[in-house]
Amino acid sequence: MRPSSAWLIAAAAFAWARAASAGDSSDHPSILDRAHTVAELELGIIALPNAPISTANRGGSTPIGPVGNGDATLQTGLHLLYRATPEWAFGAGAIFAPRPTTDANFGGASQLSRSHSRSYLFLGGETRYFPVRSRWFELWFGMTGGVVVIADRFTTNDAPMVPSILGNNTVTVSTEGFAVGVQAGASYLVSDQIVLGLALRADQWVLPSQSNQTFLPFATEASCDAIGDCRTLAGGVRAFEVGVTVGYRLPL
Repeated sequence: MRPSSAWLIAAAAFAWARAASAGDSSDHPSILDRAHTVAELELGIIALPNAPISTANRGGSTPIGPVGNGDATLQTGLHLLYRATPEWAFGAGAIFAPRPTTDANFGGASQLSRSHSRSYLFLGGETRYFPVRSRWFELWFGMTGGVVVIADRFTTNDAPMVPSILGNNTVTVSTEGFAVGVQAGASYLVSDQIVLGLALRADQWVLPSQSNQTFLPFATEASCDAIGDCRTLAGGVRAFEVGVTVGYRLPL
């Protein structure tokens, strides 16, 4: 076989392979090329740098130890997003702190032997924009907004034991307000369906500034308990969050 014939055969084979590859990609497009939904789980840390649960307990309690001079604790989250285009995603999410920091020697207004803990719940919407995208890696930033609920729990340590029908030694004082924030993150696409990521957020909470003030019509609980211990957050509060995420993409 002459060299010119060999080159012609090689060129024809290369052209046929490219055409076949193009045909396969059009028959099986990536999920990123069309609208889809993403269910995302998150695990991380939330920190309130200027809001310790008490003067004696600063830095909170996290798997990596105290963080800053305020409160910090483990957080979990769930996000449901609709990826309308490759650049934009919209959705809703819930973030909850399941293991709040506890001050076992809180004392409180009555100087009883009491402990105090404070948990956080956020429910709201979010939007994300993806300015950097590749086949396996993405960068994004966005905004969040919604409702935040803070639960201050006070427990009297040496309360006498009584039947549960008469109550218990723990009282919860709730604070409800609004939250807005910015967020950014990065995602690594393990496959078309599985995605791992890192998320960073900075939020501003807007809470009632008076002990008897409420922003939400469904907030009915008093802002202090019968012994005189009251909610511990009011006005403007800053919160920062960092979390790792794992998501699953569902084509529409």
